[in-house]
Amino acid sequence: MQLLSRSIKWVMFVAGLLTCTMFYALVAPEAALVSNFGQSLDGPVAQIVVRNWGALIGLVGVLLIYGAFREEARTVALLVACSSKLVFIALVLSLGQPYLQYQAGVAVVVDTIMVVLFATYLITQRRSARSST
Repeated sequence: MQLLSRSIKWVMFVAGLLTCTMFYALVAPEAALVSNFGQSLDGPVAQIVVRNWGALIGLVGVLLIYGAFREEARTVALLVACSSKLVFIALVLSLGQPYLQYQAGVAVVVDTIMVVLFATYLITQRRSARSST
């Protein structure tokens, strides 16, 4: 646990960079959908929704990077990232299991690892704060 506490800045930084890769959907929505889910959506509404999806996920990555270097923002950044990633994991596992063979499957595994690390850090920090008061 001490190792995680000492290295959380770099864990968050790397996780943030990985999460920022979803800005790709903002630039190339069809390609992002095909690589992640093996399918594409057509029409202007799909373009808006997929681009917005990519932007929001990318912004979570930016928040993780910001929280990595600004300790006062760390807890909020980790809570937002955990929440977002847990929703994605739950949706894919409950509704999109056929997509696990695509990049979405890799994202589920990587996001699960991130959630475990982030939650472990948050729990140990909370316990540490309680024991020091």
